[in-house]
Amino acid sequence: MTIQLQDKFAKQYLKELLSPFGQVEISRELAGEGRQADIYFSPASKPPISSLNLGILSKILLSDCLIETFRHKLTLNEVRNCLLKLFYIQSELQREATENQELINEIDLPSLLIIATATSEKLINSFGFQLNPVNQITGVYISPVGWKTNLIVINQLPILPETLWLRILDKGKTQESAILELVDLSPENYLRNRALGQVSIWRNRL
Repeated sequence: MTIQLQDKFAKQYLKELLSPFGQVEISRELAGEGRQADIYFSPASKPPISSLNLGILSKILLSDCLIETFRHKLTLNEVRNCLLKLFYIQSELQREATENQELINEIDLPSLLIIATATSEKLINSFGFQLNPVNQITGVYISPVGWKTNLIVINQLPILPETLWLRILDKGKTQESAILELVDLSPENYLRNRALGQVSIWRNRL
């Protein structure tokens, strides 16, 4: 039950956090595949007010993105399954474009963001992940261009304001410390209040 609650918290928390920035769809069905995508995010065409800041997520979620979360050590097979979901969604968009006699640009195809509490150096190397040069923050990786995938490893993230929203999804002392940081933000911070609401709901269900 605890694992299910953690998974549900991750989805609801990210939905609450990302909704001001675009459309968020939880547990998106992949027709004919018998599986679901954790979260599908489509950014709004008009950016929200500048006072809303998602930290490092602001630099990653610039276009349609499939988001998969793992509250445990990420495995090779789980990454493969995430990629299968991404490729399925991309192929569906390409099929629809072909039927409508339209062209779909590579930049318009969705990307993948995997958020995991931990992983191994072997996995990072196996898929060719490298530290993202845009963020230049430990724990934030990008794949070779063809995979269109970003990886965030929460237990590698430094304690910075830019990583706070993600550290809330960690476990134990790291998560507790991040929640205290969240509480200390200004009560006028819109995202703080949305995030704290989900933290409170989750804790009441434990």
